[in-house]
Amino acid sequence: MTGKSEFDLASADKRRTLWIVLWLNVAIAVGFFVGGYFADSNALLANGLDNSSDAIVYGLSLLALSRSGSWKRGAARFSGIMLLIFAGGVVADAVRRYLEGSDPGGILMIAMAAIAGIVNLYCLRLLQKMQDKDVNLRAATTFSFNDFISNGGIIIAGIIVMITGANWPDLLVGVAVAGIALYGGIDILRDAHSDKHDEKGTTHQSDGR
Repeated sequence: MTGKSEFDLASADKRRTLWIVLWLNVAIAVGFFVGGYFADSNALLANGLDNSSDAIVYGLSLLALSRSGSWKRGAARFSGIMLLIFAGGVVADAVRRYLEGSDPGGILMIAMAAIAGIVNLYCLRLLQKMQDKDVNLRAATTFSFNDFISNGGIIIAGIIVMITGANWPDLLVGVAVAGIALYGGIDILRDAHSDKHDEKGTTHQSDGR
């Protein structure tokens, strides 16, 4: 059964899917960085960092397709730790902008988030169609779902910024994106831990099973 699973995970279709979502995330990240700079937006920069980390994770997932379960779990743990570090950096930037002030551009925030939302939804659908996902592919699906939710938050924040002229909606969404990344990172680390027990046929002492 293991041999069949490994063969399926290393199939050309799954590699092609991961390459597609990897390059789409690279493109989105560049767009967010450029948009975040010109829009003076913490939320856009936060999503740029998020998509950059996603692209790295998809690259790791490609490398992990034909690797051992232990290697895959190690790659997933690295992905989870990266998300935790990313979350801390976004919060620190939000605090800086709160103290120093910022003037986010609502229109650019909405436009960039709308484009990214369409792309992330496409990536999510591609990943959800994949069968027999290992721990890294499950992490990749988690990332795309988180990104799609974050894009919706940016659109709402952009509208409020346009109406009020305040910067707090942008900072709030930036911190919320960090919170989503924090939750996703913890979830991925837990999944990697559970996968280790599943492979060995052991149980978690914490749940008594």
